[in-house]
Amino acid sequence: MGKIRAFVLMIGFSFLASSAWAQDVNQLQETARIFMTQGDYANAILVLNRAHKLQPGNMEVSKSLGLNYYFAKDYAKALEIYKPLLESEDADDQCFQVAGDIYMVLDEVKECEKVYRKGLKKFPSSGPLYNELGELLWTKKDYTAIKYWEKGIETDPGFSKNYYNACLFYYFSTDKIWSLLYGETFLNIEPRSSLAGEVKNILLEGYKKLFAEVDLEKGITDPNSFTAAYLQTMNKQSQIAAMGITTESLTMIRTRFILEWYPENAKKYPFKLFELHQQLLQEGMFDAYNQWIFTAAQSLPVYQNWTTTHAQEYGELIRFQSGRIYKVPLGQYYHQTN
Repeated sequence: MGKIRAFVLMIGFSFLASSAWAQDVNQLQETARIFMTQGDYANAILVLNRAHKLQPGNMEVSKSLGLNYYFAKDYAKALEIYKPLLESEDADDQCFQVAGDIYMVLDEVKECEKVYRKGLKKFPSSGPLYNELGELLWTKKDYTAIKYWEKGIETDPGFSKNYYNACLFYYFSTDKIWSLLYGETFLNIEPRSSLAGEVKNILLEGYKKLFAEVDLEKGITDPNSFTAAYLQTMNKQSQIAAMGITTESLTMIRTRFILEWYPENAKKYPFKLFELHQQLLQEGMFDAYNQWIFTAAQSLPVYQNWTTTHAQEYGELIRFQSGRIYKVPLGQYYHQTN
């Protein structure tokens, strides 16, 4: 009985010790996270090294430690931590993304591409990995990059950066539609992005490119496609566009587009962006929303003046944007790539 009691006590003490260690590791991770958000990577590394010593097999600790070495520009140390993580069954897509990024800054392009492709084999729906591989190919002037950004949009529609890169790609191509749709989708996923100004300019200029063609239906190749439905409906607004592309004309064009898109096309091609437009129209915020995009692109001082003279409308839009998460559902993918 004495031996059994001693064994039970030993297990109890062991459990308490491991619980204390786990608690210590969690506290250390939180402390490191605070240092990391402050940009104090040296202190974050110091704290995480102690957590790593307590639990060397803790994947999250290792990932955070390697990431802080990466941000601290100690790429060799970051790679030393991440390489073994890639062989673990518990490795997630972020492991492959960060490891690839490390190889990229070390100018080991072949290894970088190999890691991204290996990650996509394991995580074929990872938007970040499709984006990173696309960006890598783009640096090599390999224009198949767009296929990876498109695949990222199709399989992981909540990840924003693929929309941004695809928007830029199509804007500088002969395409007149998808830079508009992808750019505005990006803006709604990340309304406060540092890239927002650039995308708003693309949208304003993109509508000018779209309506530069007198007959939009002339570009239709498949009459039974989403693209055809979009061009046919937008073509009906050409008369308004003939007076010039401004915030006011675009608000009219886009309002009439939504009224004509519903209900027939909306049933056949449900599309989150158009659902948002309809909601904003119903709630009286569509004008403020278009001012936020197009007037801000046309003239920032004019937009700032508008926000002052229309403080209520501006405030309602900002509250609306802050109080929701814009999420594109799976299955609303209509772009046919060659």
